[in-house]
Amino acid sequence: MATILFVMTGVDHWTLADGTKHPTGFWAEEVVAPYETFKDAGHSVTVATPGGVVPTVDRGSLAPDVNGGQEGADKVAAALDAIPEIKSPVRLEEVDLADYDAVFYPGGHGPMEDLAVNPVSGRLLVDALDSGKPLGVVCHGPAAMLAAERGDGSNAFAGYEVTAFTNAEETQAGLAEKAKWLLETRLVEAGVQVRAGEPWAPHVVVDRNLVTGQNPASSAPLAAELLKKLA
Repeated sequence: MATILFVMTGVDHWTLADGTKHPTGFWAEEVVAPYETFKDAGHSVTVATPGGVVPTVDRGSLAPDVNGGQEGADKVAAALDAIPEIKSPVRLEEVDLADYDAVFYPGGHGPMEDLAVNPVSGRLLVDALDSGKPLGVVCHGPAAMLAAERGDGSNAFAGYEVTAFTNAEETQAGLAEKAKWLLETRLVEAGVQVRAGEPWAPHVVVDRNLVTGQNPASSAPLAAELLKKLA
């Protein structure tokens, strides 16, 4: 049995270019689908957040229109409520990578606010990447990669092939023009090789021990790839 660390955002908003706070947090499907995949395979999960705060779900991720209808929305909400680890997260600042066999970062716009500039998370990502342990990051989770700097100031993910929530998807979601910055653009500026798939379709990129998913629909396929690496 492996122990998998979920590193999740600790905020409930994303500050837009005009200073307004867009309500957000983590995206439900990006937690529920991998969690169920890992638990069904017999693994355990620990949730960590900055300061150990209980993470906030983006209410939009529980809406029927992003879950295939009301039945799907109810199923995701019930599954999320049944995850005890979310209700009692550990402090990210006290995490020891040696205690875990794999690391996973779900998205939602929350990571754009806190994990993108969190040095503790950044150091964990550098160490996880260098350790060879399976590392999964999905959707807006790759925002955390922006804080993963080495001693010389270079980004640890520079040269890696990844995917992440694209500028096209942010535009179609209606938030690109309101954002301070766009994730795909920032990753490219950091030297990361972003491989974009079709908007909203499942798309997973594997490069060495790193597995990335583009959007919510990529969450389950990403988890399946992480299971292969754990095996």
